[in-house]
Amino acid sequence: MKDHDLRPKPLLTKREREVFELLVQDQTTKEIASQLFISEKTVRNHISNTMQKLGVKGRSQAVIELIRLGELKI
Repeated sequence: MKDHDLRPKPLLTKREREVFELLVQDQTTKEIASQLFISEKTVRNHISNTMQKLGVKGRSQAVIELIRLGELKI
């Protein structure tokens, strides 16, 4: 078995992390979409997918949980 097989899989995808890093900087969905060159719908999908992974019902709960888990820094 190789060393990289032993590392835990990250909770967030690279793009989900980028979306939440911008979200905690108080950027709107529209601003995040523009900055990442993706649609607003895609931004909302990333947020929704992350909330589902965490089992939370809102963006603010997701941010709190990501900080608690050490997945996001503010």
